[in-house]
Amino acid sequence: MALDIRVFPCLQDNYAFLVRDERSGQVATIDTPDAEVIAGSVESLGWGRLDYIFNTHWHPDHTNGNQALKDRFGCTIIGPQEVTRIAPLDQLINPGDEVYLGETRFEIMDLSGHTAGQIGYINRDLKVAFVGDCLFVLGCGRLREGTPADMWMSLTRLMTLPEDTLIYSAHEYALDNLRFAQSVGSHEALKPRAEQLHDLRARGLPTVPSRLSDERATNPFLKFPLMQSGFEAQARAFGDLRLQKDQFR
Repeated sequence: MALDIRVFPCLQDNYAFLVRDERSGQVATIDTPDAEVIAGSVESLGWGRLDYIFNTHWHPDHTNGNQALKDRFGCTIIGPQEVTRIAPLDQLINPGDEVYLGETRFEIMDLSGHTAGQIGYINRDLKVAFVGDCLFVLGCGRLREGTPADMWMSLTRLMTLPEDTLIYSAHEYALDNLRFAQSVGSHEALKPRAEQLHDLRARGLPTVPSRLSDERATNPFLKFPLMQSGFEAQARAFGDLRLQKDQFR
């Protein structure tokens, strides 16, 4: 079992992910921020097919290309119920379900908080997690529909994954998030990471994926709430930090 994963910047700051199961040749895109970029990338890679769309949540910058890509490739669109608010969906999935791309199995994880029904696509064996707008490099998603407790529960679920899991988040927010992380308390682990992130962006390279161990060591939204004892206190600390970030300029 092996995956070929490609990352493509699109729109203002989104990433599109094309994923190919190497044994079967089946291809999926994780969300559809830009149908033209995704279709062009499928062709330029020589993959010649798009079998599935795996949606994480309903927001337009994650579902814009659903219909155009289905029209072009005849792909099956899979996602949570909330996607039907804005885009077509062929197969409904819920947390706890599994989906297959060829021989590659993805566990569906509840990552609600940014939206009420956001999900993630997780493979623990290959140590990859496509997390939509839940966890970012040095940050996390805004609480558009959920509560601090919802999002903190989702983040704690992600922290159960192996430390070397690669986190594929859907936006390039690293340098903005770095500024906030530095403002709430610099620590030694953040310094080399700041240098690495600045270097990647200076060379026009994505900071995604990031390693879960790096996020646990340097991401304030994972690090600081865990200094509290008990879920309720951690969720309150997380909510306070999220509000602080919302007001940060």
